[in-house]
Amino acid sequence: MKRIAVGIRSLAICVLVLVSPCAAWSLDTDAQWKQWLVRVHEASKQRTYAGTFVVSAGGNLASAKIWHVCEGTQQIERVEPLSGVPRASYRRNDQVTTLYPDSKVAIIETRGSLGSFPGLVKSANTNVGDHYIFSDLGAERMAGFDVDGVSLSPRDSSRYGYRVWSEKRTGLVLQVQTMDATGRVIEQSAFTEVQIDVPLKIAPLLQQMENLKGYKVTRPALRTVTPQAMGWSLKVPVAGFQQVGCYSRTVARIEAPASDNLPVMQWIFTDGLATLSLFVESFDPQRHLREGVTGTGGATQVVMRRVGDWWATAVGEVPASTLRAFVTALERKK
Repeated sequence: MKRIAVGIRSLAICVLVLVSPCAAWSLDTDAQWKQWLVRVHEASKQRTYAGTFVVSAGGNLASAKIWHVCEGTQQIERVEPLSGVPRASYRRNDQVTTLYPDSKVAIIETRGSLGSFPGLVKSANTNVGDHYIFSDLGAERMAGFDVDGVSLSPRDSSRYGYRVWSEKRTGLVLQVQTMDATGRVIEQSAFTEVQIDVPLKIAPLLQQMENLKGYKVTRPALRTVTPQAMGWSLKVPVAGFQQVGCYSRTVARIEAPASDNLPVMQWIFTDGLATLSLFVESFDPQRHLREGVTGTGGATQVVMRRVGDWWATAVGEVPASTLRAFVTALERKK
């Protein structure tokens, strides 16, 4: 849902999948697939787990370690990519602190968790069944766990399809495959190893998150706005996607002075599973050089377009045609 580019390095995925005689998850009625969605969503938030996951896209691989702890209503998570610029991101509820140990920079933001693996459901206010057809893939064994497989086929060409495998006892998602219109897997996120319900505590991770001694702290400005107040609207709504947030924020750049962090409007949409963001900022001829589509080799697409004195960038794990519909419909009202 989701997302931000990570450094990619070659790494072999080793995920063992064996056929299991265990009973599969039943998805014959609306109530059953809604129950399944709630179960996998709550598992990603309310379970305590630790492991290593790999994202493969376009022939490239990126891996990260994750620690997720839940105590009552409090959650904290640490994600440490194993490739690219050394960094560790900590999330406590909606506060995200990213530490860059080499440059001694800490960026503290308020940010939702849209698109974070192993999370799957992005909004409880959308009827996922309006956009996807659920079907049972059967029970299997994956990475040492009994899992249930579910296929979510798109009802139209505005979104991708998914195959999801969740751990049978807890519902924690262990693997997600994103598929294009031909059924080809274009991206996969999977745990290569994971421990579920491990005895981790919030306090040690919180201490790491708050230990900012020696770091230069940057707090990008963020305020909740409406697109109308910012002077923007969509001439034609894009079917199947609902607004879930709109913010005016500064985009922090590690190597740039604070004066270069200009405000950007971020307008977020989802269909319940897929998410996309529409970024709008002042046009800068030195930075905004080319309109059109940029692919990442995986599910994430980027579409850029100049709109008068403004520059619009649509980013999301949806087909480029969907992003193009958003930037084409964008209209300046004042």
